[in-house]
Amino acid sequence: MIKNIDDVFKSLTHGVYVIGVRDDERQNAFTAAWVMQVSHTPPLLAFSINPKHYSYQLLKAGKICTVNVLAETQIVLAEHFGQSGKDKMADFQWHQDKTGAPILLASLAYFDCQVSHFTEAGDHVIAICEVLGAARVNHGRPMLYSQTGDLDGSSELYLDSL
Repeated sequence: MIKNIDDVFKSLTHGVYVIGVRDDERQNAFTAAWVMQVSHTPPLLAFSINPKHYSYQLLKAGKICTVNVLAETQIVLAEHFGQSGKDKMADFQWHQDKTGAPILLASLAYFDCQVSHFTEAGDHVIAICEVLGAARVNHGRPMLYSQTGDLDGSSELYLDSL
């Protein structure tokens, strides 16, 4: 048995992001923490997504997304986009770049991406995405996953896997 696995996983340094997805006219956004750069040439990012979520259906169909970097002061945004519900995007300003996927103007920076491919990973799917555009939008320091406490409820999720 692994003791305090949730706490140990939070010692891995990674940020907190809002992923914007679009499929024609439908769009959505969700909070993600499992994001990383995986290649320089071409520039590729990878992130993990639950295939049971609505956003995954849009991502799979539209094959475009943005990775929006949250500032350490934006825990309210992380909480908001981490919840399920309709019209989560309504009270925020959005922009578009090359792909047409939604860019959160309140973010520190964004990566505009086209999905290259998917691969299964346990109870999630990894999306490998080519970065087609990117820019810094605002100033600040990125939020770290360890700063979110139990925002994602992961301490309860690990109980079944041990």
